[in-house]
Formats: sequence, structure tokens, C-alpha cells
Amino acid sequence: MITAIVLIKTSVDRIPEIAESIAALDSVSEVFSVTGTYDLIAMVRVRAHDDLADVIPGRISKIPGVEGTDTHVAFRTYSQHDLEAAFAIGGDD
Repeated sequence: MITAIVLIKTSVDRIPEIAESIAALDSVSEVFSVTGTYDLIAMVRVRAHDDLADVIPGRISKIPGVEGTDTHVAFRTYSQHDLEAAFAIGGDD
């Protein structure tokens, strides 16, 4: 599974509608409204690297009101669950 973090600039007056349109896409797991340079952050998860082109420039960028994207592809995922398993000592006693 490939995870991409997509930073999105939008028309500020349409953030809620744009966020809902992006969140409705199959490969998008979450969309966050954020402060800072970008208006939204979308988490995109696909099976193959080539699928990113279908989702990001092919679908997200074509949503009316999306002005630009900046995509970061994750190398490795760390979560609290992963860290707990990595540091667990012993078995389930």
C-alpha cells in the first residue's frame, strides 16, 4: 500500500464543499481542514505508485475550486500500534 499526503490550496470560500468532494474519492481515507499555507490535507492510499496519477492530478486537481497540490509520498508508516509492538517485551502473560 502506498500512502501520499496531499497538501491542497483551494478557494477559501469553498473549503467545506471541496473537502467533501475529495473525501468522497475511493482512494482518499481522510481530509483535514488546516491552518497555514495550505487549506486542506488529504491522505491518499493506493495499491500501486502509478495509481497516484489517477487520483491526484487525475481527480483531486480537477475538482472545481482546487487551485494546487503538493504531494509527499510516505516511505514508511509509524503508528502508536507499531511502536507498542516494536517495544513489547515478552509475551502475553
